[in-house]
Amino acid sequence: MIFVIDIGNTHTVAGICDQFRIAKQWRIKTDSAMTADELKISYHNLFNISKVDASQITGVIFSSVVPRLDAAYFSCCQSLFEQAQQPDCINVTAENVSELITIRLEHPSEVGADRLVNGIAAFHLSQKSSIVIDFGTAITFDCISDTCEYIGGLILPGLSIALQALTQKTAKLPQIDITIPPEKIIGTSTVGAMKSGVLYGYGAMVEGLIKQIKQEMDPENSQDIAIIATGGMAKLIQSYAASIECVEPNLTLNGLALIYQKLNV
Repeated sequence: MIFVIDIGNTHTVAGICDQFRIAKQWRIKTDSAMTADELKISYHNLFNISKVDASQITGVIFSSVVPRLDAAYFSCCQSLFEQAQQPDCINVTAENVSELITIRLEHPSEVGADRLVNGIAAFHLSQKSSIVIDFGTAITFDCISDTCEYIGGLILPGLSIALQALTQKTAKLPQIDITIPPEKIIGTSTVGAMKSGVLYGYGAMVEGLIKQIKQEMDPENSQDIAIIATGGMAKLIQSYAASIECVEPNLTLNGLALIYQKLNV
């Protein structure tokens, strides 16, 4: 079993991967001030609650966009497992996945580890050119060639950031629940107008960006580019962006397990 961890800006998603199946999964708030001891207590308790036998874990791999937590997670994993059964612990970087994905950027180290993991996972799924859209704190578009090259992408504010800006920077706009869809695109109330603006607006933006990115990636074969979405809001936005072919909620965790296997062949 592999312990896989995706450390994001807002939340950290961790799981136990057994034979490329996510058997257990947890989502905790990311706190860059947490110590190794605090992390150990958190995961020790989660293992116990979920009846996970830590002695069966043979490897640990994590991707992080919060550098302050990297050392704490290394230390946590060293003390979380018994010394006699100490699993390898890998922190995904541009350097250690260079044999799995070629980064066609001027400064490869600038690419977030999670974006590389998603790119490798998407290519493994589709075996062709892909656009990966991750709906997290930020929305990222990552463009992967048909030979598993990372050729670039886009970063824009996520839905939660947009909603926070609306409610915090305006006096009369309330907090809303966008998981309950609007009845129609033209809102007849403030809440309805906000829901339509966010959901239809982001959907139209995603659709437009997909169209333009596909044309720039491969004008002659743009229809043969896979569109894969992941992240907390992916399923919600899929209803408003028809070009999203599939949503893979565990794309990053599965990608981490895949990378661990390939690096330990």
